[in-house]
Amino acid sequence: MSLRARLGAAEHDGELPRLGAGLSAVLRIEGAGAPIVLRLDEGRVQFAPGAPADIVLSAAEEDWARVLASPPPPRFQAFTALAIANPAFTLSGDPLVIARARAVLERLFELAVATPVAPARPAARDMGQIAGRYRRITAPDGACDLYVEEAGAGRPVLFLHTAGADSRQYHGQLADTALARDWRMVAPDMPFHGRTMPPQSWQGEPYRLTGARYVGWCAAIIEQVIGGPAIVAGGSMGAALALLMAAERPDLVAGIIAIEPPFRSKGRRNPFQHHVGVHAGLHNAAYVRGLMSPTSPLDLRRRAAWIYSQGAPEIYGGDLGFYSDEFDGAAIAPRIDAGRTPVALLCGTYDYSATPEDGEKLAALIPGAMLRVMEGLGHFPMCEHPDLFRPHLAAALAHVAGGSEG
Repeated sequence: MSLRARLGAAEHDGELPRLGAGLSAVLRIEGAGAPIVLRLDEGRVQFAPGAPADIVLSAAEEDWARVLASPPPPRFQAFTALAIANPAFTLSGDPLVIARARAVLERLFELAVATPVAPARPAARDMGQIAGRYRRITAPDGACDLYVEEAGAGRPVLFLHTAGADSRQYHGQLADTALARDWRMVAPDMPFHGRTMPPQSWQGEPYRLTGARYVGWCAAIIEQVIGGPAIVAGGSMGAALALLMAAERPDLVAGIIAIEPPFRSKGRRNPFQHHVGVHAGLHNAAYVRGLMSPTSPLDLRRRAAWIYSQGAPEIYGGDLGFYSDEFDGAAIAPRIDAGRTPVALLCGTYDYSATPEDGEKLAALIPGAMLRVMEGLGHFPMCEHPDLFRPHLAAALAHVAGGSEG
C-alpha cells in the first residue's frame, strides 16, 4: 500500500480531532511519488492538491519505502524520528507551526507506519497489589511529601521514572505478581512530578534539575523510605542518575539497571517544550510518542504518552537540564566499579535518544557490565511493551542480584 493510501485513513481517524483543536496548517510530502498535500484543519485531514504548504517533509523514494516497511528500520518509525534523528529527511517550515502541529503529525505517521505488534508472553498482573502513600523526606533542597508506590516483598528495587514523567511508567512491573514474590518494588514520583508537589523551599523560580539535586533526592529516598541500599533501576534520565549514584554513592546502591541509558544525549531540548504559544500537553506527549517502537501495542504507547500530557509547565525541559545538558557518560562510567556495584544496561533498538551504540560505549568503560540490546523496543520499554521488556528486566535483576555483595 502506498504512503498516500495509508495517509488517506486519516480522514476517518477518531483520535486526530482531539489532537488538532485550533490547528490550521498544510503539510506537503515530497519524494514518495507525486507530492502529497494534506490540509490539517481542526484535526480534520483532507487532501488539498496545490495548496500552499506551511510544512514540507522530503526524502528520496527509497527512504519513504523504508517508512512503509513492516516493521520500519529504527529512525524511520515516526514523524519526530524522521524530523530530528534521520538525516535522509528534510523538514522545513515555521518552527512554531511545526510545534503546534506535532501531535497531529505524529498520529498521521502512526497511521502510515502500519506494522504488527511484537509478540510476547503475557505476565500475570494485579493492579490491586500496588499501594500508594505519601512519605515525608528531607533532602538538601528542603522537606517534601513524596508520593511513593510500592508492591511486593524481598530485596528492594528503586524504580526511577524518565524526564517529565512519574511512577505510573512502572505499573507494568509493580503489578507483576511473579516479580512481587521476590522483590520489594518502590517507585516514587520525584519532586515537581506527578502526584508529588515541589519542595516547601520552592519560591516559584524556574525549575532546573542538576545531578547534585537529583542525587540528593535519591539518597534521601533510599535512606528515609527504603531504609538501606537498593538496586536502582532507572529509565532514560533515571538511567543517567543510576549511573551517577553508582559513581558517587555506591554505599547506597546494591546494583544498577540502566534502562535506555544515554552516553551523551545532546539535542533532546526543544524550545517548544515550554512556550506560551504551544500547548505543552499536546506537544510533549507527541515529542515522546515518536521515541517508541512501532511494534509496541498502540494502546500502551498512547498511555505512555498520556503521562507526558499531564506534566506541569517547564518540568520536562527542566529535567533535560540534567539529562541532555549535564550528564556525560564518558566522565561518569569510568568511575563505576562494577565489581562492587553490578551494572546492567538495557537498550532498545528503536530509541534514537539513548541508542544501543550508547550502551556499547558505556559498557566498554565499565568492565563487567552486562549489556542487552532489546530488539523491537523503544525509549519507554517498561510501559510501551512491558511483556516484551520483562525477560530483559528479569535477566538484569538476576545479574545485579547475583553479582552484588551481601
